[in-house]
Amino acid sequence: MVESLKHLCVVKFSDFVAIMSEAMAETTNWGRLQTEVKGYVGIDTIQEQIRKKALKRGFEFNVMVVGSSGLGKSTLVNTLFKAKVSRRSCMQSEKDPALIIPKTVEVQSISHVIEENGVRLKLTVTDTPGFGDHINNENCWLPILEYINEQYEKYLSEEINVSRKKQIPDSRVHVCLYFIAPTGHGLKPLDIEFMKRLDKVVNVVPIIAKADTLTIEEREHFKARIKQALNEADISTYPMKELETDEEDDNINTRIRDQMPFAVVGSDKSHQVDGKEVLGRLTNWGLIEVENHNHCEFANLRDMLIRTHLQDLKDVTHCIHYENFRFERLNARKKIDKGEDQESRC
Repeated sequence: MVESLKHLCVVKFSDFVAIMSEAMAETTNWGRLQTEVKGYVGIDTIQEQIRKKALKRGFEFNVMVVGSSGLGKSTLVNTLFKAKVSRRSCMQSEKDPALIIPKTVEVQSISHVIEENGVRLKLTVTDTPGFGDHINNENCWLPILEYINEQYEKYLSEEINVSRKKQIPDSRVHVCLYFIAPTGHGLKPLDIEFMKRLDKVVNVVPIIAKADTLTIEEREHFKARIKQALNEADISTYPMKELETDEEDDNINTRIRDQMPFAVVGSDKSHQVDGKEVLGRLTNWGLIEVENHNHCEFANLRDMLIRTHLQDLKDVTHCIHYENFRFERLNARKKIDKGEDQESRC
């Protein structure tokens, strides 16, 4: 059709639509329209250019941990990054020279810069108040929800600023690790209510804390009950199926969803096993190795959060959760401005 209309100077609107539809259909998928190059151009260096620039700038990753006191939130974060990152200062016991993590009393963010093989990461860990520890836990999620929205508001204010910074500081929460008590019975009403309130504003990853208190059979039965409760409550946990467009990503994320919620054990203490240093918890019955797939699913959680999906967590935060917040906030401001304009005319 395009060839037959080339000699025309003017085309009808219907013909124009047909021509554009045909052209767009050909260019929708990458690689359909390719121009052969006759020599080396250097396009393949773009990846290296991006890598160098990114390494020079460094990376940011913000983690929030939510759950009742005593579920090992701070210990798990320390285990994930193999460093004391959950608290800037730790109390030291007189009896035990090892560092003891103090109890959380309020929403508190602590940032660290950690480096590995030339890659610098600014890690921010946000701990939460004694969530679910009171007799009346009504609206106990509000301080957490307000904090998440405050970070979106800070980013938006900087983004729409006339003289904004070259690189906007990103304090937005990229992932919320929700700790489920290993009761073996199922989710509590508070668990369901919290995740229903937050799954639309942040990437929620539910995990079963202190999984070594459950037998393998109890653990599998518990996970099945949790999955059923999440489906019945229509709670979207990360990774979200409705956001997937690539078949390969869909297969990977389907396997992750089948494993969730991850049953984990955290420990920042090292032990000697066959001449190697391993992280684990020593009990009267033996050593529970944190990174052993046969003992718990900590390694699966770590791989997803850091080694395979860290950038995707940031992308979903920016493109989905932040965009939803941005749309609602700017739309609300537009309505206010429109109302004030109408009042001034009256």
